[in-house]
Amino acid sequence: MPRLTPPHFWGTGLRDRSGGAGPGTGGQARSDRLGFGVPVTAHPLVAPAEWGELARPGTPLHWVVLNVAGGPGTRPDPLYTEAVARVRESGVPVLGHLDAALGTRPFGELVSDASRYLDWYRVDGYYLDRAPTERTELHECRRLTTTLRALLAGDDGETGQQEGGAGHIVLGHGTHPHPGYAEIADQLVTFSGPWSRYRWSEAPQWTAAYPPERFAHLVHGMPRSHLVTAMRIARWQGVATVCFTDRTDRDGADPWEGLAGYWDESVRTLRKQPPPSI
Repeated sequence: MPRLTPPHFWGTGLRDRSGGAGPGTGGQARSDRLGFGVPVTAHPLVAPAEWGELARPGTPLHWVVLNVAGGPGTRPDPLYTEAVARVRESGVPVLGHLDAALGTRPFGELVSDASRYLDWYRVDGYYLDRAPTERTELHECRRLTTTLRALLAGDDGETGQQEGGAGHIVLGHGTHPHPGYAEIADQLVTFSGPWSRYRWSEAPQWTAAYPPERFAHLVHGMPRSHLVTAMRIARWQGVATVCFTDRTDRDGADPWEGLAGYWDESVRTLRKQPPPSI
């Protein structure tokens, strides 16, 4: 199966890491069109309907994160293989989940897990959960993302470079990191947390120099009644990729184990959004 290209509803700024949609444009080449990025941890055996929803053609999905067991697991799982293939066939990139442990995870372990994801599930990129945020960790994170792009590009690694490398790399900071991280990845998750914090959140000024396609927000514990408000907040903050769920992390629960109870409504809402305004 060929490597996927970014979905058509992404703006041009995402792939142009050195061009006119980056710093210095004053945010002029921005799009207000939203799409979903979904980190799903439920096994296809216990959540077949939800994996089916992620593979439904026409769903405004930017990417889906594959998280087998906090990583790729110890051996290929045929149920995940089948589920991932269906999602990719619908044109949605699948990203392998890697836990960066705030920059403390050994480089070799991360690359080894990345290789397993690629060999077993043919992922289209990687989601680095708990990515570091400080300037002191920037160089090592750049080394990792460059290596991951080379891995995705193939043995020669010719396209595994910052300025147009292979695959799609998302850094899951969960908060706003040092601005330099925006130059080494395709997207940054600059918010991950509960609705009670998201409704009062703000974006720092430096984010305005980048198009919305560079940023993602993941919000849990959000009531259905606030869905439109949350989408408005994302647009205000210059974010193109979102994930909203009514699931919570109460009592240690994983809010990303499955889709929101109002998933169908949120999909319908995004399908009705107006064309991008550039």
